[in-house]
Amino acid sequence: MPTSRILRAALVLALICTSAARAGTLVLESWRVDDKALWETVLLPAFERKHPGISVKFSPTAPTEYDTSLAARLGNGTAGDMLACRPFDTSLLLYRRGYLEKLNGKAGMENFAPGSLVAWQTDDGKDIFCMPVASVIHGFLYNKKIFRKLGLQPPATEAEFFNVLDAVRKSQYAPLALGTADEWLSSQTVFTNIGPNYWGGEQGRRALIAGKARFTDAPFVAAFEFEARLAAYMPKSASVQTYRDAQLLFAQGGAAIYPAGSWDISYFNQFPDLELGVFAPPVQQAGDRCQISDHMDIGIGINRKSRNKADAYKFLAWLGSQEFADLYTNRVIGFFTLSNHLIAVRDPLAKQMAAWRTTCDSNFRLNALIMNRGLPNMESELWSVNAQVLNGKLGAREAAARIQNGFAKWYLPQQE
Repeated sequence: MPTSRILRAALVLALICTSAARAGTLVLESWRVDDKALWETVLLPAFERKHPGISVKFSPTAPTEYDTSLAARLGNGTAGDMLACRPFDTSLLLYRRGYLEKLNGKAGMENFAPGSLVAWQTDDGKDIFCMPVASVIHGFLYNKKIFRKLGLQPPATEAEFFNVLDAVRKSQYAPLALGTADEWLSSQTVFTNIGPNYWGGEQGRRALIAGKARFTDAPFVAAFEFEARLAAYMPKSASVQTYRDAQLLFAQGGAAIYPAGSWDISYFNQFPDLELGVFAPPVQQAGDRCQISDHMDIGIGINRKSRNKADAYKFLAWLGSQEFADLYTNRVIGFFTLSNHLIAVRDPLAKQMAAWRTTCDSNFRLNALIMNRGLPNMESELWSVNAQVLNGKLGAREAAARIQNGFAKWYLPQQE
């Protein structure tokens, strides 16, 4: 065989081998360790049935280690082809460092309304770097057996809420299953759960960013005052009770009400004797427009250094499909699709919470966008301050002043 033909044959063989090594294999990184079995037995097989030449490996890292370990792998070129994206600044930083593909106009992205993209786009809204997957919704779970026994109805207003707590306090049950040892609960399942009904949801958040409102203004102080009132209804050992302690107290029927994230539903569904109900954060007065914390939680992006972007984009398109939205919403209970697809939510509690989207205004957590970018870090401050308010160690006005002072130290519009 002439030398030129041998070289051409060798080149073709090399290209075929390289293509075989790269095509059809994808790695998806995530912090959702608990979802590994679901991805491997339900979600990925559903995708692979429609794309038989592509296999996907789900590669989770413990949530507390995910951000730092992923950043290291992206930096040294060993990260997977696709990665689960935290909302807002964490993923924005990865995009700014050149680690994430721009997804503008990619297949599947057309199924998301502009409001669903906020957590994974640049500040000017021009570039999108992760496809939205799901959000979580906050509210209050309650024990239906206890409510029936005490003749109580789910409250809709602030006055009704505290009347219910007063009635439960006179019984053998704890009014609230809530601990503050894990400080994040105080901020995420209490303050930013009930708060939007006081500061007017998006209107209040945008006013803070524009420098037209202060945390020391009456609406924000009122949210802290609501929280301060809860101290009288918490277990005596609340300051040392953890998230798991609070869950167990409620699961065992020891408390009437549990401030919840929708992700808690799957945990409590393990207790068949626990008869659960759910109600939305109470409004101040009857007739007020309700506000809910419908917080964007997880998206998925493509590693800019992936060696198999063609297949990664096929997977991304499937993530934007009706099939995936239905599977994820109904198998990862308490996580709600951010796509425009109409999904029949089958879990009764999750279905009720999802329906709030049609009757209430949706908001993401107050400080998630822009407000965490300086020092002191507002996320950390809110954890600490709200735990102290619930423990009765810090008053509402003092709490508001501390958050405001920290914000004004670095954020120019709050200094004007």
